[in-house]
Amino acid sequence: MTFFNNLCRLIPVLGTLMHGFLPASLYTCPRLMYHHGMKRILTLYIIREIVSLFLLGIAVFTLILLMGRLIKLTDLVISRGVPMAVVSRMILYLMPSFLIFTIPMAFLLAVLLAFGRLSADNEITVMKSGGLSLVQIMPPVVLCAVVAMLLTLAAGTIGVPWGNTAFKRISFDILKQNVAGTIREKVFWDEIPNIILYTDHYDEQKQTLKGVIIQDSRDPARPMTIFAAGGKVGCTPGRQEICLVLDNGSIHSTGNDDEYRLIDFGEYVLTVAGPGKDGGIGRNEQDMGIGELRRQIGDPATPRAARLKMSAELQSRFAFPFASLVFAVIAVPLGIQNRRSGKSAGFSVSIGILLAYYVLLSLLRTLAERGDLPAGLALWLPNMIFLAAGWYCLRMASLERSIRETVQDGLLGLIGKKA
Repeated sequence: MTFFNNLCRLIPVLGTLMHGFLPASLYTCPRLMYHHGMKRILTLYIIREIVSLFLLGIAVFTLILLMGRLIKLTDLVISRGVPMAVVSRMILYLMPSFLIFTIPMAFLLAVLLAFGRLSADNEITVMKSGGLSLVQIMPPVVLCAVVAMLLTLAAGTIGVPWGNTAFKRISFDILKQNVAGTIREKVFWDEIPNIILYTDHYDEQKQTLKGVIIQDSRDPARPMTIFAAGGKVGCTPGRQEICLVLDNGSIHSTGNDDEYRLIDFGEYVLTVAGPGKDGGIGRNEQDMGIGELRRQIGDPATPRAARLKMSAELQSRFAFPFASLVFAVIAVPLGIQNRRSGKSAGFSVSIGILLAYYVLLSLLRTLAERGDLPAGLALWLPNMIFLAAGWYCLRMASLERSIRETVQDGLLGLIGKKA
């Protein structure tokens, strides 16, 4: 039994023994000091338990998400000779887009494991025997949840637009310097978004191509397919442009109402990436700040499909951070009831909750982007559902009732009524 357990048991006993020998005025004051002092100790104790696991969870989950990018980033160092300092900057720019997911995930895991350990060591029982209810134990957890929410909010509203834009800009600079070395003959080249290039023959020294096919889908309303007998790779000196100078070919494009257009050319200069607000790389709603998203949504010239995606992205910037508060409510009662299963059960429960939450969120976000549901309702509905479930679990745990048995009895009763 820990020092905290012994202290909690000893002080009420001493207070009881002293009650019969000391005046009431002297007894009341130390009792108040005891309650305030123990609450402070309890708050710091729970925060310390959560924070240590929270930092470990962020490191683990971020590393897992980063593994998918490490292969390409390692290839930049090995194949293209990109300095490690530049690759480190690219990893830094990726961090905000990871943190909006890993902070709520790590917080959920931390609360589950922390309260699972407290329950397994009977420290929750000691707290209750000292007169503390489950609701009185919640304030330090809610405080940690608010901090996690603010961190996620900052990462989503400030870090993600900054990081994505900077990452794309530095990626474009690397591509511009190494574009000639990335093209391979008889291999589809897709280094630039919405551009796919295929060539039968490529001379890397002269940077010339033969038998060229290009699919240009940058304009969804009018995609183009280009055929050319030959061409050459070129970057405009002093400008952020990557160009292909094509010879003796044709351009095939389609439009609305089965429109088809064919253009033959002797020489055609295709700018595959050029100057712009995004630094030469395709820009989407994830690269925009809150103000820009609102302006684009309110602009009548913005296409409906883009407006729906921007509305969903805007709502998600605030719905994701709120998930930390939701996980705080649902994790405490579940962590308390995993006293016999240990850390493995806490990890399994956290993965199950996260999987259910993000699957539901992805499904509803897809419906919002299609226009089947309002973005505000779709992106906030998972939080409301899980918050209601967490409040129910918290109520069952405060009544000393098993959540699993309560759910089983409810399902059996429902099945019996239908039968």
